[in-house]
Formats: sequence, C-alpha cells, structure tokens
Amino acid sequence: MKRLSLIGLFVMIMGVSYGQQIDSVANNTNKVLIRGYGEVHYNLPFSSNKRYNGSLDVHRMVMMFGYSFSRRTSFMTEIEYEHVKELFVEQAYLQHRLSSNFSLIGGLILVPMGFINEYHEPTVFNGVERPLIDNNISPSTWREIAFGFKGNSIPLSLNYQLYIVNGFRSYSTEGLLNGKSGFRSGRQRGAEAIASSPNFAGRVHYYGINGLQLGVSGYYGKTQSPLYNGIDKNDDAALAKADSSVVGLAMVGFDAQYDYAGLELRSQLYLSSISNSNEYNLFTAKSRVPNDLGASMYGYYVEAAYNILRPFSGTKYQLLPFARFEKYDTHWSVGNVTAKNDVYNVTAITAGLTLRLAKGAVVKTDIQLTKPKSADEFSKVLNFGIGVSF
Repeated sequence: MKRLSLIGLFVMIMGVSYGQQIDSVANNTNKVLIRGYGEVHYNLPFSSNKRYNGSLDVHRMVMMFGYSFSRRTSFMTEIEYEHVKELFVEQAYLQHRLSSNFSLIGGLILVPMGFINEYHEPTVFNGVERPLIDNNISPSTWREIAFGFKGNSIPLSLNYQLYIVNGFRSYSTEGLLNGKSGFRSGRQRGAEAIASSPNFAGRVHYYGINGLQLGVSGYYGKTQSPLYNGIDKNDDAALAKADSSVVGLAMVGFDAQYDYAGLELRSQLYLSSISNSNEYNLFTAKSRVPNDLGASMYGYYVEAAYNILRPFSGTKYQLLPFARFEKYDTHWSVGNVTAKNDVYNVTAITAGLTLRLAKGAVVKTDIQLTKPKSADEFSKVLNFGIGVSF
C-alpha cells in the first residue's frame, strides 16, 4: 500500500518546462559550437545552540564544445571543473543523424534517468543545490559509455531514447555500494571503466500539451565487477565469488512539469529494486559486520513556484518564491542480513527565491531543512548562489 500511495501522489502532481539539452551541432550553420554553465555557492549551516563556518565554493564550471563534420555527423563534449581543482569529462559522444528525427549516438553520455540528470544547468532548477533525490537515488551527474539512438515523433509529440550502457561498478578491493550513498560511488564516468555485463537505459518524453511535460525513464542491468576478469568458466568457486560482488538494479523514474501564467509546478519520483543484496552485503562485510546496501529505494519531490513580477509588464526580470517537499529512503526495504536504518529515511523542505536576471543568469537563495526519521529535529542550512548558462 505504501508504494501504491506514493505512485498515486506523484500522478496528481505536475511541474515546470524543460531546460535546454546539449544536442548535436548538425543544425548549426557554424561548424564549431561553444556553450557553458557554472555556479558559485555559499552554504551556512545554523542552529540555535551551535556556531558554524560558512563555505564558499565555485561548485562547478563546465565548458561545452561541439563540432559539425557534416549536416548529419557531429561531436559534442563537456569539460567540467568542480571545486576549482577536479577535472572531469562529462560528455563526449558522436552523433549521426539517419533522418531529421532519428540519430545514432555512441560515446560518453548522460544516462537519461529523470530530467535533472540531463538538464542540470543552474538556470533550470530552483534552489541553490540540486534536489536531494537526484544525488541519493539517481546519482547526478550520472554518465557512462553507451551506444544507442534517440528520436522524435512529431505526430505523437514524443521524444525517445534507448541505449546499451555500461553499468555501475560495485566492487574494487572492497564494496562500493551502501545504504548511505546508494549507487553514487559506483559511477565509472568512462574513466578506464570495466565492463562485465551490459545494461539498458531509456526514456520517453511527452510534450503534446502546451506548458506540460511528462517523462518516463527506465534502467535495468547488473553492476560491473573486476572479479570476472580472467576466471575459468568451469571454476564454480571463482564464479560464485564474482557473482557475490554484483547486484542487479531495476529503476523507473517518472517526472512531470507544468508552466502556466507564471505558475511553475514540478515533480519527480524514482523507484529502485536491487537484487542479490544479501549476498553482496555478506561478501563485502567488514569485521564480520555486513554491508548495508538496501533491497529497494525510493525518492520523490513536489515543488511549486510563482513569478510574482509577472503582473508588472514593464520588467523583464522574474522573481520566483518557491517551496519543495522531498522525501527519500535508500532502505525502503532491506534483505535478511541487513537491519533497516532510519538514518537513510530522509525528509527535506526547501524554500527560497530565484531571481532570473536574464535568460541564462540567475541569483538564488534558500533555506533547506533536512531530517532523517531517526533524528528529533531538522538540520538547517542557508544557501546563496549565482548561476549562468550560455
């Protein structure tokens, strides 16, 4: 009943319009395309009886470069600096258009799960930080090496994507997955990634009603483990050991956005089922204490915002008070060897203001309250941020 009520709650909620996805430069008249986005944050925890230092951070700066080889074939990449010191390749893929509405894609892509993982420029979402479920359930920025296709059916008002994708890594010299961070530490990011089993990811997005966007995403497969490399196919003990180092993951995501007359509504829901978690937790145990990866996870949020400057026709600025209610649990259910931990059952309330100075430039502030079910009171953080996208 709990699961059905969560799905029913989601179905009644809708949210705002999509941001711009990085796409092929094949339609661009220039051969070279340059874009970028970045954000600077200030975060200050506070309470009635403790003093905290704030933190200032150039959280990320991303430069995007595209090159069109022809009207059909193009390449796109993103280079990301995080915290001024960490360098990543966020995307790097070749796209070939078989028709105006259908393309083959291969390379490092953003896994199409939900809309924040693909559309995560700071000008797209309210709040200084991304929604919590997009870090703890669907771990943005989630990218892997993949091959597949995407297309657009204009008569049906549908965009669609389907990929064979490399999966999470679950084991190195120890287990990488747990209740605290879910699958986040298993992202391989295309960096000397191992591949022991193919995974599948896909998404369908409906845009046929003005102001309304609906999406369904899916992911299915097994995690990757180095223990399969070089083992004898007839060595049952070695195969059993390798099998214990992986888990299966089936995830489905629903998202809805609605924008009408200055009102913006948004919602997302993720449901994840994890198989083989008992064997994995026992295999990755430390000091005879089993690991605590759950058997299922969920997360959702609902959000509303309104542009209070809309009645003033003389201004191009937008000022949006917003509020978001969020809940997730990485221990929605657990196996026989793991005790359910209410630290991982979290409720969060975020409320603040988004000032859109121009298309591609925002200033944001909010207060975020978070409370695990095991805690007596909410922890509080005051956030300020600036964001750009061009």
